[in-house]
Amino acid sequence: MRKVIKLDGEICANCASKIQAKVEKLPGVNSASVNALTYKFTLDADEGAFDAALSRAVEIFEDIEPDCEVLL
Repeated sequence: MRKVIKLDGEICANCASKIQAKVEKLPGVNSASVNALTYKFTLDADEGAFDAALSRAVEIFEDIEPDCEVLL
């Protein structure tokens, strides 16, 4: 399952890279992309693991870049 999610707030390329690397290591995640220029977060994960991966990804965003909100 693949979903593109909008981001709101500020995020730098360095933080986007850190977030992307951590999200890609989550169980069930096939790929992840955080684009600091277009403010989009793309998550591709197994259907059964998608909701858990998305929830954990939001926590990762909050930990690394609290000024950036994932618009669910």
